[in-house]
Amino acid sequence: MNAVPPVIFSGIQPTGRKHLGNYIGAIQQYVCGQDRGDPAIYCIVDLHATTVHYDPAELRDRVHDTTAILLAAGLDPERCVLFRQGDVAEHSELCWLLTSVTPLGALQRMHQFRDKSASQRELVSAGLLLYPVLQAADVLAYRAHEVPVGEDQREHLEIMRDIAERFNARFPLRRGTGEGRSGGDPGTGGDGLLVVPEHKIPTVGARVRDLQEPERKMSTTGGTEQGTVLLLDEPATIRRKFKRAVTDSDDPPVLRRGDDKPGVTNLIDILAVMRGATPAAIEQELASARGYGDLKVAVGEAVVAELAPLQERYRAIRADTQGLEDVLAAGADKARAIARVTLADVREAMGVGPPRSPGG
Repeated sequence: MNAVPPVIFSGIQPTGRKHLGNYIGAIQQYVCGQDRGDPAIYCIVDLHATTVHYDPAELRDRVHDTTAILLAAGLDPERCVLFRQGDVAEHSELCWLLTSVTPLGALQRMHQFRDKSASQRELVSAGLLLYPVLQAADVLAYRAHEVPVGEDQREHLEIMRDIAERFNARFPLRRGTGEGRSGGDPGTGGDGLLVVPEHKIPTVGARVRDLQEPERKMSTTGGTEQGTVLLLDEPATIRRKFKRAVTDSDDPPVLRRGDDKPGVTNLIDILAVMRGATPAAIEQELASARGYGDLKVAVGEAVVAELAPLQERYRAIRADTQGLEDVLAAGADKARAIARVTLADVREAMGVGPPRSPGG
């Protein structure tokens, strides 16, 4: 008996320039998932970007940048659903309805809320507090079974699962009413009106680290400039960043992975992902290397080779702004058709709006 394909959903922020951590932790998973998911749904989350200070014109540009990068990386609008969050109003309404089953204390304890609210100088917005509820609505609107994310999103997936479980307990299915049309269970989600999603975190490269401060994750907002490899960096810049990557002071150098060697581990993991190999195979290959310099050069060259075709495709795709808008609009139509069914079921279960007509 063949397994039922999962519904896959993930969202990506349009803020900031995309870097190698985004590519390994999310974008590569998106490309692989578009042939496994039924469907695979990917959302550029512009509404989330409004929870902190931002420039409206820059936000629209970043949405186009992100769309072009996803397409250049291999996403095919004919094989997945790719859309802009703000084009599908069902996300916002479902977010509000889900606040009724979301504990305030859980939102206040979220690490992202505490970290970002501490850094806000002008305003700590209610949107920043409700960010995880909107994120839950993003996924639950499509009754997704699988959410490809990086390790840093594990906490958000847990509260999302809690919201779904609380909703299902508070508003159980009423058999024979037409609610809960989730299309079957591919092994996750249970039998409630909302599917309880599972996260899919890469086994290697789940948390790509800053090349200059390997105790921290790679980031365009919280990382170092020289430690963050941007997907659109020139090849010479990429090579230079890896050549200057921090390793450790072992003498003689020891090329192995380990919690006590975050810089070396990071480089080995990146090289493994770029080559489609295991970290153990990379360690064995480098057993005869002269030192950390050989590792740095090998990783730099592998990343340059991996990103070269993406960069070439990006330049052609990004120039066609109307084409990008057409892709997003077509994806929003597909997404809306799915999300409106879930929202109608949620409204019916909660007693919001007029009752559903018999057989509706």
